[in-house]
Amino acid sequence: MRTGLLGTGPWARAAHAPALSLHEGLEFAGVWGRRPDAAKELAARYGVRAYDDVEALLREVDAVAVALPPGVQADLAVRAARAGCHLLLDKPLALTVAQGRAVVEAVRESQVASVVFFTARFQPEPQAWIAEQASAGGWFTARAQWLGAVFTSDSPFAASPWRREKGALWDVGPHALSVLLPVLGDVRRVTAAAPGPGDTVHLVLDHTGGASSTLTLSLTAPPAAAGAVVELRGEAGVTLLPDSSEGAVPAFVRAADALLTAVRTGRAHPCDAAFALRVTEILATAQEQLDGRSA
Repeated sequence: MRTGLLGTGPWARAAHAPALSLHEGLEFAGVWGRRPDAAKELAARYGVRAYDDVEALLREVDAVAVALPPGVQADLAVRAARAGCHLLLDKPLALTVAQGRAVVEAVRESQVASVVFFTARFQPEPQAWIAEQASAGGWFTARAQWLGAVFTSDSPFAASPWRREKGALWDVGPHALSVLLPVLGDVRRVTAAAPGPGDTVHLVLDHTGGASSTLTLSLTAPPAAAGAVVELRGEAGVTLLPDSSEGAVPAFVRAADALLTAVRTGRAHPCDAAFALRVTEILATAQEQLDGRSA
């Protein structure tokens, strides 16, 4: 499956491009970016074509992997789907519900496959844990702390304009929700508490499975305090989300596997654009409440 890469930033260089070049079921066909010089540099590194015109790339590939800010991703995903390209997207799907719905509608109308790269859902240990806890059921409550030090360290993502504007809610919030939703069920009610230091936010969620969960999300944690913890408590006792022994590249290879399977079978993957839209809807509800508090 000929696959093009849209994007040339740190995440494209660290995860997307290496994974596309390693995957035996894909042909890494080319790179397009908003900065032509960066696209030429990245394409040359992998011996593929750099495209100046994104429409030309879309005409010549079967699928695209997108490593761009979510607002840019959503618009290009619609164009790619309408061009008949299968979609390997990143989280969050979009920064507005309307943008996310447009992607889902384009996927449905064009009958293309979509997979959104929620990292933990494609790492072996977390993936197995999520499936086990979903099967066990009987959960009473959960807490998720997803604390990053993006803005308090030398992270390559510290200069990201959309992360600066939207903060942890939109950057690491999707990770937390991607773990909790398949275990506890959809969210019936969202309550956003008063924000904490920096970009820290606190959410309380009421789930359709009967459990409640709390989320603490930040990109401004002290480096020594950074890390992710998800704890479930219920009839089966107490359990913690395990760490993964693998990094982003093997996980992205598995996401590409999932896209190939969805294309071959015609069955939607659990982390498709529709699931990512639901995550966007939950985040947008929380954002509205936070904005109302600051008004």
